[in-house]
Amino acid sequence: MEVFETFESRRSIRKYKDEPVAPELIGKLLEAARIAPSSSNVQSWKFKVITDRETRSGIREAAFGQKFVEEAPVVIACCLDLEAFAERGKRTLELITKGKVRPSLSMMLRSARGARDKEFAPERVMINGTINVAIATEHIVLAAHALGLGTCWIRAFDEEALERLLDIPGSLKLLVLLTVGYPDQQPAARPRKTLDEITI
Repeated sequence: MEVFETFESRRSIRKYKDEPVAPELIGKLLEAARIAPSSSNVQSWKFKVITDRETRSGIREAAFGQKFVEEAPVVIACCLDLEAFAERGKRTLELITKGKVRPSLSMMLRSARGARDKEFAPERVMINGTINVAIATEHIVLAAHALGLGTCWIRAFDEEALERLLDIPGSLKLLVLLTVGYPDQQPAARPRKTLDEITI
């Protein structure tokens, strides 16, 4: 599928066929996330794949009764790894030694300071980390569409209840649920702003 066709034809899917998604396809989706870009290459994401009906039923309940969450054969919990930024120095050195970036003095100093760097105050970690997870999640979304699967981003849920249900470790923060399955609907495109409206 040509990339712009993928962008233009993707829709949020809230009705799925009662058909499982093969493990190898789920693997391809996770591989798409794995190779996503991230700030300082920290790759601050973790994913949990849920396929069993009983857990999906509990997810639906914690997602304020959204029925399609249970009906989708796969739900992916997309989490921010709060500890990933502690490895920022290691990741930067990895990029330098592999010749992927040309180091500056400030980069080397930041790398040496690592997690103690003032740039990595908790609010900055949350902002950068959330952006990283969003990029990786959208990689999954677009890969799924290219493979004939539908997805829907979900942020309406009780975070604490879901983190308990899914046994999410304290070092992770659940940011997004992503339903995945074979679409059983063809929604029309929603209106989008014009280019003039989104450029300054």
